[in-house]
Amino acid sequence: MPPVEPPLSRTSVPDQVFARLCEAILGGRYEPGERLPTQRALAADLQVNVASVREAVKRLEQLRLVEVRHGDAMRVLDWRRSGGLDALALLGSVDEGVVRSLFEARRLLLSEAARLAGTRRTPAQAEAIAELAGTVATAADDHGALLADWHFMAAVVEAAGNLVFQLIMNSVRELYLPRIGAFGNIVAHRDAWAPLYARTAQAIRDHDGDAAAAAIAKLAGAQEREMLG
Repeated sequence: MPPVEPPLSRTSVPDQVFARLCEAILGGRYEPGERLPTQRALAADLQVNVASVREAVKRLEQLRLVEVRHGDAMRVLDWRRSGGLDALALLGSVDEGVVRSLFEARRLLLSEAARLAGTRRTPAQAEAIAELAGTVATAADDHGALLADWHFMAAVVEAAGNLVFQLIMNSVRELYLPRIGAFGNIVAHRDAWAPLYARTAQAIRDHDGDAAAAAIAKLAGAQEREMLG
């Protein structure tokens, strides 16, 4: 049984209960298959009412982090097998394994998104992508360059016209933007990489999906190596 927790403040109590339990589950304090304390026991440990715990547990259920069966205790699920992309945004810390998986998926998704964008983009989207392509190199600082890179990549994914790709980007945004300072290596060589942004944008404008996929894959691969190096 975990030690008694310090009491929570009274502002947004269910949110705080949810955050505390998420941290414990995603951080490995509770192992997959382990039984959680009863809602009454959790309420007593956290010094909150049972209704607050019940609301937090419902959110954990919706995210497939716990399983609640009638007449049985709450059990922790293996979030890596049962959870969705929303679980990424709830991670309290991002370790090397998560970063490696994130950037590998980023490279593959962006390559296919650029390929689709080459055939599906609207004229307005092509112009927006071309305009964004130059903003990374001209950004005043690394933070501005990181934001410019994100907006460029997001515009390419939007131009792909694939709903699932778009939803993946939405989930990644919740993980990425609050921690954007940790990803500075993405723009470590932004002057040298500027032609790859431009090449991607031009290929999308020219309806050349294969060339767009190759250019953005080269860019994302260089960024990936820089992040993992």
